[in-house]
Amino acid sequence: MAASSSSEKQVVLIGIDDSEQSTYALNWALDHFFPSPIFKLVLIHSRPTATSAVGFAGPDSDLRKIAARVLETAKQLCFNKSVNDVTAEVVEGDPRNVLCDAVDKYRAAILVVGSHGYGAIKRAVLGSVSDYCAHHAHCTVMIVKKPKIKH
Repeated sequence: MAASSSSEKQVVLIGIDDSEQSTYALNWALDHFFPSPIFKLVLIHSRPTATSAVGFAGPDSDLRKIAARVLETAKQLCFNKSVNDVTAEVVEGDPRNVLCDAVDKYRAAILVVGSHGYGAIKRAVLGSVSDYCAHHAHCTVMIVKKPKIKH
């Protein structure tokens, strides 16, 4: 990480989508890092292109509406936990590349992502965003897993 002045806040970048795992990871990070005098929050949502969205047959405007809803929900969670200084951005592209590029753009100290908990086969077919980021992001990566309920 590049040297910065001691008064400059370190960036906690959180990858968000419309999944339950993403919401859990955002809540976890808000509860553990914020409000904070040393961290600044950046939320990134990766929006697929209409042609790359697997199983999606709707127009591009629907993807924009989903992205707007994801950001609004995330910002409301932040506001509810008294975290008001939030940068939120929607970037079109593959979430693996979008998040790693955002880490560099914002010089993030930490990247927080949720874990979908896919099995080995599904992970091999779809590719794991968290696994990719853990190996390629130029910062610490925290993968937040929702605890499984024991019966």
